[in-house]
Amino acid sequence: MENKKFPLELTGPEIPMVRFDRVSKRYGDLTVLDALDLDVRANEMVAIIGPSGSGKTTVLRMLMALELVDEGVIYVDGTPMTHMPKNGGLVRASKSYLRKMRENIGMVFQHFNLFPHMTVLENCIEGPVQVLGMRKDEAEQRALDLLDMVGLADKIDQYPARLSGGQQQRVAIARALAMRPKIMLFDEVTSALDPEVIGEVTQVIRKLNDKHDLTMLMVTHQMGFAREIADRVCFFCEGKIAEQGPPEQLFDNPQNERTIAFLSAVLDAG
Repeated sequence: MENKKFPLELTGPEIPMVRFDRVSKRYGDLTVLDALDLDVRANEMVAIIGPSGSGKTTVLRMLMALELVDEGVIYVDGTPMTHMPKNGGLVRASKSYLRKMRENIGMVFQHFNLFPHMTVLENCIEGPVQVLGMRKDEAEQRALDLLDMVGLADKIDQYPARLSGGQQQRVAIARALAMRPKIMLFDEVTSALDPEVIGEVTQVIRKLNDKHDLTMLMVTHQMGFAREIADRVCFFCEGKIAEQGPPEQLFDNPQNERTIAFLSAVLDAG
């Protein structure tokens, strides 16, 4: 079905790298995202927090085209991602269009999702060679540079089972970066890690902001991680953003009653 209510592309002095424009997602009678509006600036680091079932991970899954929107449009760098232009309006994107748009986006999962039968180096070159069509020697050089950046240059011949959780997560970050995305998504990347290795992963993510022009969205249940790493924190509740702002504002002086109750519960539990 054509959708002429939304612009065919975003224009203006500052085009957001990501825009959710009145995006809704439902599973039967359950509304997971409810007419969500969210802009993320280029190079901004946004942390998404909130109770289970509030729609946090659905935001990432829709950006990865793992879930399809029911209403609204998602734009990436000014171009509609979930829809494509046709006859002066927007229609649902084809699979090939979605694949092309998704090349701009990398995702790091909670449980790493590394290929267990491949070495660290092989994990990092598989995507660039098979998806981007890079020569193997070029892909290897890119992978070696990234593995050096995340502190794993000495582990390139190891298999994932021989690595610690923190090391596996850093390989997963390098693997996603090897695709040269504009946007990086992190889904609970520290929750499967021991507390002593969360710091090393946090340090790597910080380094990404210094060395790569990346826009980042991070879903997390760990408030300390969100406070330390993000430029902006969005508190989700019932499929909408109930409150958002810089970490010091949202954590130290929340205004929304639901934010206050949520933070009180999770911080007391911690």
